[in-house]
Amino acid sequence: MTTKQYSFFYRNGLSIVILLLMTISLAGQFCTGWQEKNHEREDNGKPALTANEYVGTGHFIQATFENWESEFLQMAIYVLLTVSLRQKGSSESKKLSGRDEVDRLPHSHPRAPWPVRKGGLWLRLYVNSLSIAFALLFLISFVLHFYGSLKDQNEENQEKGKAIQQWTEYVGEPRFWFESFQNWQSEFLSVASIVLLSIWLRQKGSPESKPVDAPYDETGH
Repeated sequence: MTTKQYSFFYRNGLSIVILLLMTISLAGQFCTGWQEKNHEREDNGKPALTANEYVGTGHFIQATFENWESEFLQMAIYVLLTVSLRQKGSSESKKLSGRDEVDRLPHSHPRAPWPVRKGGLWLRLYVNSLSIAFALLFLISFVLHFYGSLKDQNEENQEKGKAIQQWTEYVGEPRFWFESFQNWQSEFLSVASIVLLSIWLRQKGSPESKPVDAPYDETGH
């Protein structure tokens, strides 16, 4: 029996389209942010920045990693919370009782990922690798957001003839934390939306939805 061959796009279409949309959006953010920054500089009597100059500004770095930070925080917390917490009727929750397929203990077999076949420390890390990866991506984005926000603040201070702030001073300032919390709350709201709306609403064909004829109180996919 021959195995059906699928095209590269068919096998990877979801990630390709999402990454393409992300790239287009990032390009749009860059172009409009560049224009906005140059409008600000023009109002302050400063020369316009080139594209190469703008990419290294705190304005661009802060805006980019401020959003990435909140996305990775959202995913890290969501992955961890769904291990033990339940929501009756939601397609995003595990069943209220019994064990799900994801709860079974890993066992080595020829097609298992290599950490499973290797065992030991590698397996202990691998069983939590998804949450670890999101946590590390959050921390990296958090640090780069802080760096960009501080750099942007000091660029504004220089333009206004004010003193440069050190990171030890800036970490206690409300601006950075306002930037973070305004994104964090929106991410948690979006997670709550999919968890709760999937109780009553359906999307035929989507793995994020229950079957269209599933009762409201049925938990899981």
